[in-house]
Amino acid sequence: MPPPRKVVGLLPLPSRTAADFSIVPFSARPSETKSKTRKFLGYAFFGFAFATLGFAIAVGPVLPNLLKLAKPLTDEESLLAYDPEDEAAKAVEEHINNCDLALEMRRTPRMRESRPHLKLPEPFRRHNLTGGTLQGPGRLTVPPVAWVEEGGKTLVSIMHLGTDVCGHPGIVHGGLLATLLDEGLARCCFEALPNKVAVTAKLEVNYRKPTKSGQYVVLRAETKSVEGRKAWVEGRIETLVPEGETPVVLVEASGLFISPNSTALKLLSHLV
Repeated sequence: MPPPRKVVGLLPLPSRTAADFSIVPFSARPSETKSKTRKFLGYAFFGFAFATLGFAIAVGPVLPNLLKLAKPLTDEESLLAYDPEDEAAKAVEEHINNCDLALEMRRTPRMRESRPHLKLPEPFRRHNLTGGTLQGPGRLTVPPVAWVEEGGKTLVSIMHLGTDVCGHPGIVHGGLLATLLDEGLARCCFEALPNKVAVTAKLEVNYRKPTKSGQYVVLRAETKSVEGRKAWVEGRIETLVPEGETPVVLVEASGLFISPNSTALKLLSHLV
């Protein structure tokens, strides 16, 4: 009879609970961390560099204009900003600067001289009717010269009306004269109003005599009264004559002008 076999049993494994297991966090090696940091800084540098380059390319062409908007010409600078483009313009310029009325205005301390249209930054001026479209040979031959009395009390402006601004042959278009009066009367009262700028609420124009083209004229305006943001102004366009002679009144006008509350329009006070 064969001897009995021995049964060998497997030893039981000790039981373990979830608490016996722990998660060991992965810790990147120092060399890998430095490599990622360098990559991040590299990407950030190139991103900043290309963004700066793109901004410079986009803004570069308009930067000079932005600087002009931030700092428009002063009254004194506007007087030096015009250079006659031909002999005809040069002759007109000399006549205006040396006429009796201009010399009288320059002897009057309370009158401040400027060329208002040239104070407008070029990006605005090229789209401005009287400062851009109507400037040049045959139109407003040279930029008008103006004197404004302190406090917006009175205004005197001298200009030359060319031969290409007619309605009837040889007669300046009445619409141009109304436009010049609208602008001149408004400019007269700027300093008398809170925001130093005004828009037209009402304008009445009376034509007294035909205005011949190719002649020098004077625009005069006077602020009659001011109430808050409202100003009432009267004015006229007359012929430019030597001292001692009586000018011919060509057109008369009166208007109501209001200083705006709009922030955008208030900003214009720095440009006009």
